[in-house]
Amino acid sequence: MTKLSVNINKVATIRNARGGNNPDVEKVAVDCETFGADGITVHPRPDERHIRYKDVYALRPLLKTEFNIEGYPSDEFIDLVMKVKPHQVTLVPDAPDQITSNSGWDTKTNLGFLSDLMDRFGEAGIRTSIFVDADVEMIEYAARAGADRVELYTEPYAAGYKKNPDEAIAPFVEAALAVRKMGMGLNAGHDLSLENLEFFHRNIPWLDEVSIGHALICDALYLGLKKTIEEYKNCLL
Repeated sequence: MTKLSVNINKVATIRNARGGNNPDVEKVAVDCETFGADGITVHPRPDERHIRYKDVYALRPLLKTEFNIEGYPSDEFIDLVMKVKPHQVTLVPDAPDQITSNSGWDTKTNLGFLSDLMDRFGEAGIRTSIFVDADVEMIEYAARAGADRVELYTEPYAAGYKKNPDEAIAPFVEAALAVRKMGMGLNAGHDLSLENLEFFHRNIPWLDEVSIGHALICDALYLGLKKTIEEYKNCLL
């Protein structure tokens, strides 16, 4: 079964826009679990423009499903992950000022750096995932680094889906087959939505997890959070 991890960064963005604690990020995370989410994802950035480091510490004891922390492995981020010990850490190659993640790792160039991190997190009992493009060579080097999983960066698929779904999915099927051949788990995320998720999952049914935030929160404005999570879960049946 493919799990749905809800990224709650956008909830924190709304809260931070006015100060105070409305919406309550902790309550939303717990409610997402109650409504059927299989996990919660957070992506703390250095400027704390959405999820704050203190949010991550507060969420850990509240969550009953899988907790995934994603981000660039700065010293501060590594220290956070080692203290919180989430179920999974997803490493992304974000610069501090990036609005959102928009590319995967060059795992070949960064092999030594990533290998050291895989060892460190693995020794702490934290499952590791590396954010990569649908590029077989980058996947091969993620495997060499010792990653438990990779997360495919799916924005190119989402961008091409409306024009030609079969053409858009093709490189991702090839990448997913390579991941399976190399014995790693497979996650996916970025711009997946109710429009394109079912087709993606139908073509790659062995996905372990999708992490979805922006589109899901946008849909919840119209459908409500409970109904939205149900609809996303239906795409993964």
